[in-house]
Amino acid sequence: MIASPQIPGLDGLLTLSRREGVDIRPTLLRVLTDLYVQTRLHTTDEERQYVELASRLIDQVDDCTRAAVRARLSIYPNTPLPIAYKLGLRQPDPETLPLAEPIAPAASAPAPQRPPSEAQLRVSATLTMQPEDAAQINDMFFAAGPRERAQILQNLAETPLRPAARIYGPRAELAVQALEMAAYAVDAENFARELSEVLILPFSVAEKVVKDEGGEPMACAVKALGMPGPVFERVLMFLDPTLGSSVDRVYRLSRLYDVLSERAALIMLAAWRGTAVAVTRAKYRPTLYNDERQRARGGSVATPLRPAAPAAQPGRTASQG
Repeated sequence: MIASPQIPGLDGLLTLSRREGVDIRPTLLRVLTDLYVQTRLHTTDEERQYVELASRLIDQVDDCTRAAVRARLSIYPNTPLPIAYKLGLRQPDPETLPLAEPIAPAASAPAPQRPPSEAQLRVSATLTMQPEDAAQINDMFFAAGPRERAQILQNLAETPLRPAARIYGPRAELAVQALEMAAYAVDAENFARELSEVLILPFSVAEKVVKDEGGEPMACAVKALGMPGPVFERVLMFLDPTLGSSVDRVYRLSRLYDVLSERAALIMLAAWRGTAVAVTRAKYRPTLYNDERQRARGGSVATPLRPAAPAAQPGRTASQG
C-alpha cells in the first residue's frame, strides 16, 4: 500500500504514472521538482518523499530532463543533500557521509570513454533562459538571505544557463569611473542611472539593485563590468555612509566579491533582463485570447458610402431639360 503523498498536488501525478503505454517519468520529475521548489521550507516527511521519488526518476530519465532539473535545483537553497550529490551539485563530505572502501584499480586497460550523446552536446552548449525562469531566479534571489544568496551565486556558476554577453571593454571602464565618482558624491540616483545605461536594464531594476540592503545584487552588477575589488570597497563605503560604516558588511561583501565569478554575475544580469521582458509581456497581454482579433474585426468594418447626387450644370434650367 502506497502512503498518501505529503507534497500537495502529487496525487494526480502518481495516478498518471501507473498507466501503461505512456512514459511520463520525465514530466513527472520536472513537475515534482517544480512543486518542491515552490516552498522554501519542507517537513521531514515531504523531503523524504521527494528524495525517494526523485532518486529513482533521475536514473530513468533522459539527459535533457536531468540537466533541466539540475539547473532548477542549483538555484534552490534547500536542495536535499542526497539529490544534490546525485546531480553533482555538491561533493560528498567524508565527515558527514559514510563512504565505501576504495576499490583497487583493475589490471586491465581502462575502457574507452563513451562519446557524448546528442542531448549532452545540446546541454553543454548552454541553455537559453526563458523570461519566466528569469523571473523565478530573480524573485528567489531577492527573497533569500545573505548565506542563501551566496549559495545561489556559487551554484549559478556551474549551471548550463547562458550568461549575458560581456560589456564592451572601453564602455565598461568609463562606467566604472562614473560609478566611482557618483559614489564619492553620495549620488545613488545617478549611480543607478549609469548602471541602467551600461547594463541595458530598466531604471526601476537598476534602482532596486542599488537600494538592496544586502548588497549582493550590486556586487553582481559591478562584477559584470569588471570593477576592480578595491574600487568596489570604496563604492561600498561612500555610496551609503550609513551602511558603509558597518565594518562587518563591507568585509562580508568584499569577501563575496573576491570569490564571485564573472559567469555567475552575467547569469544574474541575464535574469534581470529576462525579468523585465516577463513584466512587459504580462502588462500588455490581452485579457482574452481573442481580444486583439475581435478588435481588429471591429475596426475593419467600413460604413458603406451613398452615391452623391449629380450636381446641376450651370446655365441649364428645368425648362431646358
